[in-house]
Amino acid sequence: MKYLVVVERTKTGFSAYSPDLGGCVATGRSRTGVVKEMQRAIEFHLEGIRAEGGRAPAPGTFSTYVEVAG
Repeated sequence: MKYLVVVERTKTGFSAYSPDLGGCVATGRSRTGVVKEMQRAIEFHLEGIRAEGGRAPAPGTFSTYVEVAG
């Protein structure tokens, strides 16, 4: 499965979250680092859901860019 991950710059590095997985977040000093941490966080999050007898939520969000006059 592929989940959308939103990466944002912070004062100290980067943070990330997935809109499809509430509460699943990660931080890192670099963009590459936060993406790796987010992959680990998603895997851990899904393991927890499954351990409690649940099913992984189906990915449902998407992204796009909209161009506007600047």
